[in-house]
Amino acid sequence: MNTALAFCGPPVTLHVPLSPGAQAAGHARRTAARMLTLEPALCPCPVAEDLVLIVSELVTNAVTHARGPYALTVSMEEGRIGIAVSDGSADLPARPDAAEGIAESGHGLKIVRALGADLFVSPSDSGKQVIAVLTW
Repeated sequence: MNTALAFCGPPVTLHVPLSPGAQAAGHARRTAARMLTLEPALCPCPVAEDLVLIVSELVTNAVTHARGPYALTVSMEEGRIGIAVSDGSADLPARPDAAEGIAESGHGLKIVRALGADLFVSPSDSGKQVIAVLTW
């Protein structure tokens, strides 16, 4: 897999293609955590913990509910982090408040919102990006 990390002053951006399957979320978490260790001054510890959890939730949603190819992009600058997970499906995620009853799954986007992230979905030529933005 090709990983690109650009250190050209703020923002610092990481882009990594992800393999399909259960290993994708773990790989994405480790990659995001490594980025945080390389630029610790840009992200306070509590936000860093939220970032890793958001990456995990978004990637898990993509590999569970959409077809590939998958990719993770994280852009970090003082006071803001953008996390984008792209997939090869044009199908939009269900609204978190649309699920009825109690389900064992389907809480990923609710978790992301509960952590204070703004969520966006952006269609693309090859599918879509689900984007979370954290600010502090």
